[in-house]
Amino acid sequence: MRAEVIAIGDELVTGQRLDTNSRWLSAELAVLGIPVVFHTTAADTLEAGVEAFRIATGRADVVVATGGLGPTADDLTRDVLSALAGRPLVLSEPSLQAIEARFATRGMPCPESNRRQAMFPEGSRVIPNPNGTAPGIDLSVDGAGRRSRVFALPGVPAEMKPMWEATVAPALVTLLPEAATILQRSIKCFGAGESAIEAMLPDIVRRGRDPLVGITAHEATITLRIAARGRDDAECQDKIAATEALIRECLGPLVFGVECEELEDAALAAARGTLAVCEIATGGAACALLGQAEGRRRDRGLAGVFRGGLVRPGDSLAASDAAALARQEFTADVGLGIGGLGLAADGRPVVRFAIDSPAGTATVDHILGGGPLLALPRAAKAAIDFVRRGGAVQPASEAVR
Repeated sequence: MRAEVIAIGDELVTGQRLDTNSRWLSAELAVLGIPVVFHTTAADTLEAGVEAFRIATGRADVVVATGGLGPTADDLTRDVLSALAGRPLVLSEPSLQAIEARFATRGMPCPESNRRQAMFPEGSRVIPNPNGTAPGIDLSVDGAGRRSRVFALPGVPAEMKPMWEATVAPALVTLLPEAATILQRSIKCFGAGESAIEAMLPDIVRRGRDPLVGITAHEATITLRIAARGRDDAECQDKIAATEALIRECLGPLVFGVECEELEDAALAAARGTLAVCEIATGGAACALLGQAEGRRRDRGLAGVFRGGLVRPGDSLAASDAAALARQEFTADVGLGIGGLGLAADGRPVVRFAIDSPAGTATVDHILGGGPLLALPRAAKAAIDFVRRGGAVQPASEAVR
């Protein structure tokens, strides 16, 4: 069994927007053991859509598409699938009622254009959308001597991902040659780049491994996703536990958490008492992340750790003085100072971090990398990681580029 992913939208083929859906769906399909062999991007025209789906259904057993399910005239995916299958569009009354109910909860009448979103190729199955007005389409199509299963989902990730997890992935599991239990676990890392971490994990991140380990990077946080297949939960958990132990052994303190835990959550959990921040170069990015983490702690009924922060762009205050000022200003046990921009001995731009605590002051220089849009946000995260590590270990800042 092999798959193709189709992304639909003029904004994608013109380069105005980056297609992140195809990458995410490919990783999800890989977890199920279904290799993706083609990615296709198609414009918002009937001709382009029919051609893209005709080719895809002729060479792939599973086709997953995103986009083109909205209410406007250029949202043509339902029309494309109708033409492809040679079946008329018919109204799904339950889908129309669900769409109308969403508008009713906002005290608004349902526009006539949104009725189009309740039209489906005859014989297709509805994929419910609990977060929007665009239901998905599940359709079997015969093409080029094979029968393909087509899943069409909205292009909005916040709608597409829950629909995949609730409906599409379970449907695909039933198509696999052998029924199996599939469990996943995410391991979060910071302090080295994607390629560096992969090099530290010999023979773990490779195709065909059981369990499969995928690696993704987002704003310098690396996620290792373990996916195990087995007869039951216990077998899957045993496989995951062995691989997680190997990852932790190889990466050591680069691992900061699991699942939805973020770096700032781990930093507050590891902080030796209460924490305050004074930022110069990073313009409040560290304070924002720590403030969000503090809110999540309070939601879970945990004790407060982050007292607050000062943002002083352009200040000439040294990082160590900024750390002491933050600690004093907020009566915190630990102060984190993020200094201004400077230059290393070799001319590379750096930002100095400092931690001030009853044990003394620790400082480190972080070499900026990643381009102008990413360098300072990554520096803020590196400063937070400095707190997580207790100020004793220098972040591997060059590897974070």
